[in-house]
Amino acid sequence: MVYLVLIHIISAILFIGNIITAAFWKLKAEFSGDETHINKTAKNIMIADYVFTIPSIITLLISGFILAIKSNYPLDEINWLTISLALFAITGFIWIILLIPLQRKMIKYSEEIFSKSDYKKASRTWDIIGTISTIIPIIILYLMVAKPF
Repeated sequence: MVYLVLIHIISAILFIGNIITAAFWKLKAEFSGDETHINKTAKNIMIADYVFTIPSIITLLISGFILAIKSNYPLDEINWLTISLALFAITGFIWIILLIPLQRKMIKYSEEIFSKSDYKKASRTWDIIGTISTIIPIIILYLMVAKPF
């Protein structure tokens, strides 16, 4: 069970780490003003999501459910675990429905003919929604560690 906890913790680190560093690299590229760099960064953020975020989500869910079952945590009542799962689902919904399409728009708008106004609009929306979808996993992390109720 210790190994499963370790896998779960490493997955959480990869998940939260990737979403925070994606925002850092995006802002750094935008501050450079280099349109080619902005485009490459937008593409690399999407690749990082496929390489790090998706596998960490899958691993978090599998290891988390196994840990919950082995630890006899109730999944049929409101507690820190079920609230965490609901928040995780909300984060996933935000990511799939809003952030991925925005990332694709940012890639499209930052290509050879740079559409500054379209890119800026998609980027600012991504910033706002991305901030929300970053805060939620941090709340989940708190709930997982503190187990307040």
